[in-house]
Amino acid sequence: MRASLVVPTLNEERSIGAVLSTFRQAADEANRTVLRDRPLDWEMLVVDGASTDRTAAIAEAEGARVIVEPRRGYGRAYKTGFREAAGAVIATADGDGTYPVATIPALVRRLTDEGIDFLSGDRMTGVTPSSMTTLHRVGNGILNLFLSIAYHRYLAELPERTLVDSQSGFWVFRREVLDRVHLTSDGMAFSEELKIEVLVRGLRFVELPIAYGERATPPKLQSGRDGFRNLWFLATKRLSLQREVRRGPPVPFARGEGPSVPP
Repeated sequence: MRASLVVPTLNEERSIGAVLSTFRQAADEANRTVLRDRPLDWEMLVVDGASTDRTAAIAEAEGARVIVEPRRGYGRAYKTGFREAAGAVIATADGDGTYPVATIPALVRRLTDEGIDFLSGDRMTGVTPSSMTTLHRVGNGILNLFLSIAYHRYLAELPERTLVDSQSGFWVFRREVLDRVHLTSDGMAFSEELKIEVLVRGLRFVELPIAYGERATPPKLQSGRDGFRNLWFLATKRLSLQREVRRGPPVPFARGEGPSVPP
């Protein structure tokens, strides 16, 4: 089975090599062991936001295909990567070394064996002060609380009746998900929007705790600005879902993105 790893980057020369080599070694090992009866043919796609360092060159040396996306935005990078991905299963991780990419092949096996549509990593259950600042933990908590209130009707089937980590960017999902979800955000709110869309469209969603490491590069997230934008996006997204009752469902991502909100 063909599978794709999509990694958005911007000036990650200190970490992208280790991310890709760790993943490649884990994928090769899994094909010899837990996936030997159904090995995965992986492609690695790095969507680079016009880095000014050696990120692209290092990624290519590790065997990745680099797609330069000059339009800025976290969500924009993922949209471009998803359109380029050839895999029946798509996995994601950041280029900063924080996500446990070595676990991805085993998660693909779980996805296929258990009939799951979308797996999302939960950083918050085991987060440590060294891997996430107090300010970021508080911000995540506020966003999760607002989401649990505004979207409660869509979260009823989840064990916690809410998302534990609405902002995680560590996902493994079936390509068919893109035929169902409607994605508009080009910015950091893309993470929460994708999960909301999976739940709203009735797809099988599973959230599981993951190890979350220390960043190898300075964070690009600006807590106050991005936190407010994400909160505002949650509110406007909820209103757009209400309008669907009258207008009908929007065009899915795989058949046209629809309008993008300002990043």
